[in-house]
Amino acid sequence: MAKSHEHYDGASAWRTLQVEGGSPARGALVQRSGVDRSLFSAAAIAVAAIAMAMVAWPSPSDPPPIEFVGSVTRRTVTVHVSGAVIRPGLVTLESDARVADAIAAAGGATPDAQLGAVNLAATVGDGARLVVPAVAAAPGVTDGLIRVNSASVSDLERLPGVGPVLAQHIVTYRDDIGFFEVVEDLLAVPGIGEVKLAGMRDSVLVP
Repeated sequence: MAKSHEHYDGASAWRTLQVEGGSPARGALVQRSGVDRSLFSAAAIAVAAIAMAMVAWPSPSDPPPIEFVGSVTRRTVTVHVSGAVIRPGLVTLESDARVADAIAAAGGATPDAQLGAVNLAATVGDGARLVVPAVAAAPGVTDGLIRVNSASVSDLERLPGVGPVLAQHIVTYRDDIGFFEVVEDLLAVPGIGEVKLAGMRDSVLVP
């Protein structure tokens, strides 16, 4: 017949129910069951704490997009324009410029420019030289009339009221400013006024 009695261990203070013969099997089961419950509870608390921490932890925001800002540098070319243009010399153009752009940058063509001999649509390269040909120069005197755009100083002296100084002024103005397009353009020449122009009007050809 089984006898029950209490057994206390000073370190753990647990009760066990011993059967006859001194076997503590049933008491061990009671103790183990309590330990398993404690471990399970602790694990559940830990899992819950981790889950709460993950919910509360702020999610990292997406990084701002990276913008690449670059400058586009357009290449330029330098061209030497000469011949029948208003301002012969060096001009700087965009790399895709045409012959027409080079002539325009040089002030445009002169009245005697032979543009039909030039391909205005052709592209120009860096360091190129563009020569705009001119039509054959007309004689300074035609049928007794003085062509002020081609006449020499001596030819111009044949005009009424024009001496060597005024003739030189006409040539200098023509070379520096450009050709005369109408007779009235002669009024821009120093020394020529309305009266002087009226005296030579019937003796000149313009252009």
